Formats: sequence, structure tokens, C-alpha cells
Amino acid sequence: MALHGLCKTFGAKRAVDNLHLEVRAGCIFGMVGPNGAGKTTTLSMATGLLRPDAGTAQVLGHDVWTDPAAAKALMGVLPDGLRLFDRLSGGELLHYVGLLRRVPPADIEHRSAELLEALGLTEDLDTLVVEYSAGMTKKIGLACALIHAPRLLILDEPFEAVDPVSGQGIRSILRSYARGGGTVVLSSHVMELVESLCDDLAVVAEGRVLVSGTVESVRAGSTLQKRFLDLVGFTAADEEGLAWLHSSSPSS
Repeated sequence: MALHGLCKTFGAKRAVDNLHLEVRAGCIFGMVGPNGAGKTTTLSMATGLLRPDAGTAQVLGHDVWTDPAAAKALMGVLPDGLRLFDRLSGGELLHYVGLLRRVPPADIEHRSAELLEALGLTEDLDTLVVEYSAGMTKKIGLACALIHAPRLLILDEPFEAVDPVSGQGIRSILRSYARGGGTVVLSSHVMELVESLCDDLAVVAEGRVLVSGTVESVRAGSTLQKRFLDLVGFTAADEEGLAWLHSSSPSS
């Protein structure tokens, strides 16, 4: 994936400001940044969900906006706030998405079974998605993104609301996918997750890439958490503030 000069403005807010980013094939790439940094807007433009004001986004040589059919056929996407056809069961939803992605019906059946098993959703095959918990909804969304065996997987906060056991299963799926030649781009606020899972990463703030490279090079001998805080200019609050919270005596 290659992003060059992406810009997006909402009113007076410059959400993404001439952003450049290249992701090498076969790696797990993390995007981290504070709230409002432009991560979701960037990923939305990279996947064709939001048209940029300027700049280009390419997937394996196909421009997302001038050759959308070819580019999107190569992608699996789990966007932020994904809306699903939640009056279908989990199994029906996967079958429907598989058909939309032109996967042969016989392949849909065995791929669905394997994905549901890997994500711990087999027992919920016939349960309506509207009845799924937030974590289960996130997992069925990931299964939908994988059903057509894409070459690029773009995930916005894929571990949000997911329990630790399921999270470990998702990690295994993503590592196996990358080992097989797939590329993963994910956003997250959890530095420990990115540090342990990703090969490369970019720190984004105010719509720009502050630094990008391997996890080791970005950490620069520190922890990713500390390096991130230094890069975004975090300043600790005055410990004398909110003094009313410090009292152990009940209010009268």
C-alpha cells in the first residue's frame, strides 16, 4: 500500500495534511496516534470509503480512486463503526459477503467453517448478528474481511471490545496471514499490542506521519509507549490539580 500527499479537510479542520506512507508487502503494519490524529480518516481514504481532497492511494499498483474495482478486489476491510446486515445469522452473513466477493459457493462453505472455528464463533453460526456482543460483532466483521482471501487486510481497531482469549486467536490468524504473504495494516491505541504484534509502524499526529519504520527503529532504544509520548509532545498534568479528588474524607 502506498499513500502519497493525502489531504482531507472537514470545515476548518485539516484532518489529514499531506500524508505520505508506504507499507511493504508481507508485514503487519501498525498505525498509532492520539485521538483525532487522522488515522481513521487516512484508512477510509486508503480503502475508498472517503474521497481525499488531494493525493493518491495505491494497492499493489492499482489506484483506489481511478481503478477502484481492481484495488478493492485485493483488499479486506474492517472499518471503524462497521455496519453489518445484522438481521442475518453469522453463517448467513458470511455466505452473503462471500457471494458479493465472487467466492465459489463450495469455497464459501469450508472457508466460513474454518473462520468461525478460528474466531470462536462456531456455536453462534445460527445466531442473528444483531444479538452478538460488541466483541463478537468485531470478530464476524473480521471474518467477512477475510472470506475472499485478500492480499491486503486493513483493520481499524480490530482488538477493540475483544476479550484476551479471542484477541490471542486474532493475533495468530494475522501472523499466519502475513507469513503466507499477506499484508496487514491496523490502527490501535494499545502500544503493547502494536509493539508485540507489528513488524513496522507509523506514528501519526495532526494528520501527518511523525515517524515510520520498523518497530525497533521507531522505539529508538526506548519502549514504544515512552517514544510515542515523546513524539506527540505529551506533558504530564500538574499533580496538584484536581485537589478535591485527593481527600479521603466524605463530602458533607
